[in-house]
Amino acid sequence: MKLATLNNGKRDGVLAVVSRDLTQAVHVSELAPTLQAALDEWAELSPQLALVYQRLNDGDCPDAFPFDQNACLSPLPRAYQWADGSAYVNHVELVRKARGAEMPESFWHDPLMYQGGSDSFLPPRGPIVMGSEEWGIDFESEVAVITDDVPMGTSPQAAASHIKLLMLVNDVSLRNLIPGELAKGFGFFQSKPSSAFSPVAITPDELGEAWHDGKVHLPLLTHLNGALFGAPDAGVDMTFNFPELVAHAALTRPLGAGCIIGSGTVSNYDRSAGSSCLAERRMLEIIESGQATTPFLRFGDTVSIAMQDRNGLSLFGTILQRVMPADASQTK
Repeated sequence: MKLATLNNGKRDGVLAVVSRDLTQAVHVSELAPTLQAALDEWAELSPQLALVYQRLNDGDCPDAFPFDQNACLSPLPRAYQWADGSAYVNHVELVRKARGAEMPESFWHDPLMYQGGSDSFLPPRGPIVMGSEEWGIDFESEVAVITDDVPMGTSPQAAASHIKLLMLVNDVSLRNLIPGELAKGFGFFQSKPSSAFSPVAITPDELGEAWHDGKVHLPLLTHLNGALFGAPDAGVDMTFNFPELVAHAALTRPLGAGCIIGSGTVSNYDRSAGSSCLAERRMLEIIESGQATTPFLRFGDTVSIAMQDRNGLSLFGTILQRVMPADASQTK
């Protein structure tokens, strides 16, 4: 099943079911006005939404209309919880190596995770508005899951059943602000602005055989200014799978329905697959030649993030964003 949140002028948008080929959609307000409302009653509502999805794919929805990705908000325009992991430990190892720092052995069995701002996600086709290029603007291409209610202390084995939807993520980072914030010993805040999620959220069964071992075994495609920047396989070199990340987040607290858990930057040891963020490309340059030559994002740059199935069909739609300067009214 594929679901989207369409912009109706209200902050939480309106829920729609989207066809498998992303060409048609239908409103389902009579079942659930928003995706959060659907997640709150997922056990009862998901079978009904699935029936609508089947009828839509069969061409049996007279109220169907053309699906426009430009009309989408992030599937959850705001969420009760957004926690981003760093499941690709080789990426962490690479970044630390570039600055001559040893990586603690614990990183291989205890996931890194931070709690991000979840009150205002960017639309998947909306701009990335920033106050300065000097902040070191970077994209991070990731995969994320959305859960239903997860009890505190849930095991990784049990956590798998709580994963209801998947999305793609652009976890925007301000690299030049990160060192100063981390030096304070209190984590990210200003250096992690609003993220954007794919136009469509999908149930795991939409991935077929590509969804196994709690991982998505498909390349994640990132383009920078129209040129392919990276296509690492999201199922390769993922040290912690999604059930493990969900269990880690739920160790000391329950997770409410609509909780989003991110994978962190997708990265492969095989560097020929490219990268999913500028920082990794820069680290590789530092290791190879002693200096980074790839710049961070500049105003006017565009980033797109997508994933296709084995037949070339877009699964989640495409995140497509342009970096734009904030005008005076936005920075007061």
